[in-house]
Amino acid sequence: MKISVCGKGGSGKSTVVTLLANEARTRGYRVLVVDCDESNSGLFRMLGFDEAPVPLMELVGGKRKVQRSLRDGFSSSESGEGMRVMRQDSIRVDDIPSEHIIRKDNLQLVCIGKILQSLEGCACPMGVLSREFLKKLTMEQDEIVVVDMEAGVEHFGRGVETSIDSVLIVVEPSYESLQVAERVNSLSAGIGIQNIRAILSKVPSDEIASKLESELVKRDIDTIGCIHYDPEVFHSCLEGVGLANGNASNEMHRVFDSLISANASN
Repeated sequence: MKISVCGKGGSGKSTVVTLLANEARTRGYRVLVVDCDESNSGLFRMLGFDEAPVPLMELVGGKRKVQRSLRDGFSSSESGEGMRVMRQDSIRVDDIPSEHIIRKDNLQLVCIGKILQSLEGCACPMGVLSREFLKKLTMEQDEIVVVDMEAGVEHFGRGVETSIDSVLIVVEPSYESLQVAERVNSLSAGIGIQNIRAILSKVPSDEIASKLESELVKRDIDTIGCIHYDPEVFHSCLEGVGLANGNASNEMHRVFDSLISANASN
């Protein structure tokens, strides 16, 4: 199962990714986290790793080489699906070179690439590589892939979600977050994804959770669970260390049950 975690910037996507990955690992799954957010560089710390893996962008020759491939593809009138930046026709987790994947127990992390300096150009090469990597990634029965998407909805325009099984929309208590959730829901349905759920994040009270859920119902979005504001998560994020087990982890336990059940029924 490949799960895309989307939402407004600052809504708590990386926190949800980390909680979800940790919960899946405790259930006995081999978990691959794919960092597709070219802006946020701290996901590896939240997952408890000391350093980030070498980006997959370097595996395919770097951003400039991918940009040249894109230009060549457009000039030869290739469609988006016809452009290739990876030589392999399929990729297994165990085939990823060791410098490009870091592992701890059953938790593994790969990173597509990051914007590192001014004037280096757009993030389109990251989107193209993300789409191709996720499409070619083949999985065993005991494996789960959790994808930390960039904030907003631009990744849908690049087709990154075309090989995703489930979309999890992270919604914080704000009108802007609800608007992004509505757009993500529409775009996900537009490419044929059936398993689309919202997860409430950083919610201060059950009253606010109920209001958020009601607003999502108006937008035809099902809510799969709620992660209340957790001081332990706040301090872990502030200090740049792995998330501690706390109330948020317990709430993710219930969310994971619902997520697995929803996918099994489709």
